[in-house]
Amino acid sequence: MQCPHFDAGECRSCPLMGVPYAEQLDRKQAGVRRLLDPVAGTRAPDDSELWLDPVPSRESGFRNKAKMVVTGTAENPRLGILDPRQHPKHHDGTGVDLRDCGLYEPALGAAFPVVAEVITAAALAPYNVGTRTGELKHVIMTLSPSGGLMVRFVLRSTDQLPALRAAVPALLAALPNTEVVTANLLPEHRALLEGPEEIHLAGAQTLTMRLNGIPLNLRPQGFFQTNTAMAATLYSLASEWLDTTDAVSVWDLYCGVGGFGFQLAEVRPHDDGRPGPLPAGTERTVWGLETSADAVAAAQVSARELGVQDRVRFAVGDATAIPTGRTPDRAPDLAPEEQPAVGTGAGEVPAELPDAVVVNPPRRGIGSELADWIEASGIPHVLYSSCNATTLARDLEHLPGYRPVRARLLDMFPQTEHYEVLMLLERR
Repeated sequence: MQCPHFDAGECRSCPLMGVPYAEQLDRKQAGVRRLLDPVAGTRAPDDSELWLDPVPSRESGFRNKAKMVVTGTAENPRLGILDPRQHPKHHDGTGVDLRDCGLYEPALGAAFPVVAEVITAAALAPYNVGTRTGELKHVIMTLSPSGGLMVRFVLRSTDQLPALRAAVPALLAALPNTEVVTANLLPEHRALLEGPEEIHLAGAQTLTMRLNGIPLNLRPQGFFQTNTAMAATLYSLASEWLDTTDAVSVWDLYCGVGGFGFQLAEVRPHDDGRPGPLPAGTERTVWGLETSADAVAAAQVSARELGVQDRVRFAVGDATAIPTGRTPDRAPDLAPEEQPAVGTGAGEVPAELPDAVVVNPPRRGIGSELADWIEASGIPHVLYSSCNATTLARDLEHLPGYRPVRARLLDMFPQTEHYEVLMLLERR
């Protein structure tokens, strides 16, 4: 893949741009193993290779989310980034238009011109970081696997909200696949993508991201992996690996909207036809924990839609508080139409420890306290999904009672040094 913006020095978001893709994968695998081999070893318990081959991604056209800074004028808006060649403290507000960025899925690229026309029609003045004037700061767009769009306009205030509301019908007419439209308020002059307040303008409350046949409900401020194909592979791989164990109960820590949890809620048929320890179709109980009430509310909706709310439950709380006993005791406050069925105990902490725990922490890892608690817990199996091998290696040092069974790198972010690593651990 090659990019004219990279070649011109206008964008440096993809430091591996121009590096042959096979070399990119080799670099990532080698870098991850330099960090993890000293603590995880190189052989599985059966003396086979611990590391499977990396999972490659499409080099381009893979990104399902666009976070566009809006610059220029209402008559000629630019959707992209602030010019990186200027110092942030003395920036004059000039932007680089990245509507032709090759990372985005084609349907996103096709929507950008329409959104720009709506900005012009509504006379939404782009925010200028140099003069601190204007209203429209960002446009954030997400594409679902079925082609549905979520479009969010990040405004400095509500001053131009009436004009935006008036332009929404034109947006829906030009982009009939738009399923969610919102405005987000970010009044502060800060380097943030969005503010806490979201105003629903049209469509549904959530965007359905159907992966591996499972509907995951994404709210406007919810997190979702930006590479849809790699996310589906990650969840499927976790399910395949857990199905080699006899685990029938799972805790999904850092659960988000339930990507891992719903995939692991049932033993799946093996592609090769080989039977596992548990028959295909065996149901598991899952308890998910997540700090974002929005994400948990969305996961509750998915559980209800799938009819599994009696055994797949979610609560709001911080996983790192588990070792101190400050575990959650409530489910999120949901709108009446989103309330889980009575008696599901959605916010109750399970009385018994699970057979397996899944952790998918941010880059800082799970930390020594939670790792030490898992080490002392006796939980038989751990699935660790990491985007930072440095903190994964550090956490593994606190888990000496576990041995790695399988490990694999997934190239979630081609053209960059970033990745996702999945590792299955079992008690020694």
